[in-house]
Amino acid sequence: MTNRPSFDVLAVGDLFQDLVMSGFRTWPRAGEESFAHEFHKEIGGGAAITACGLAKLGLRAGIIGVVGESDGQWMLDRLRVHGVSIDGIKTTAAEPTAIAVSISTTTDRTFLTYNGANRELPALIERLAFAAQPFRARHVHFAHALDLSFAPRLFEELANSGLTVSVDVGWHPEWYGDTRAVSALQLADVFFPNEREAEVMTHETEPRRMLDAFRRMGLKRVAMKRGQSGAALLWDGEILFQEPGNIEPVDTTGAGDCFDAGFLYARLTGMDPKACLKVGAVCGEMSARALGGIAGFPSKNELDGALCSVR
Repeated sequence: MTNRPSFDVLAVGDLFQDLVMSGFRTWPRAGEESFAHEFHKEIGGGAAITACGLAKLGLRAGIIGVVGESDGQWMLDRLRVHGVSIDGIKTTAAEPTAIAVSISTTTDRTFLTYNGANRELPALIERLAFAAQPFRARHVHFAHALDLSFAPRLFEELANSGLTVSVDVGWHPEWYGDTRAVSALQLADVFFPNEREAEVMTHETEPRRMLDAFRRMGLKRVAMKRGQSGAALLWDGEILFQEPGNIEPVDTTGAGDCFDAGFLYARLTGMDPKACLKVGAVCGEMSARALGGIAGFPSKNELDGALCSVR
């Protein structure tokens, strides 16, 4: 008999069918039409992309989320192909699986989203949150704007059970503006904002000042994604920076979630903070080699090779 957790990482969050269009030469004005040069359909959402990346690097990854009963099988099959457990995914007849149309350039992306079955995720999380041993994992990654009425208590319960917690809320400025968000993030092992999200939360525009502001708020560890400018890290009072690599991006969809996967992989395999930042940045950059958030994510051998050439 063993008490070994079922997963190294359990990712909790919204699930999407990502329809990625890229190669636009112009951005259309109202009433105009612009044509993509490439199209790709892939599973999306921060939980799915991060879990797939972790599984590709050899960790045991599972997901808690919701898909539509009528059209969710494609999503479930794709997650299985990528080595991710789907036991925690609920199906619903009330809504179809969520869809995100990603309009992508080589430097950024815009999403048009229908949230669909994800509308049932908050109730699912709340139901599971305080059940007996709902998260049998070493680490729980929340890729979702958690209900702040119970998030601090949930994080505290998980910490008391010996689990570590990370949070990547995504673009939810109303969440960042809630004073309870700070109380929740103070209890997280790692917070993963991008630079724009950090700016909204700290009211600062310079990376070091942003991380200093997070430190003053009482956050212990913040891994900030800076796109083509690299990444930065607040780790127990110390501030570190990672310069960008030289990969020419094809599509940045999901790059931030791939950064999360790389960082968590490094953290859970015992690497030091600077190495975690470097691995996260390399995984995020390499993911942009291909359309969608998963296809470009490196294998373990590719990652090891890339790390040798990055400062």
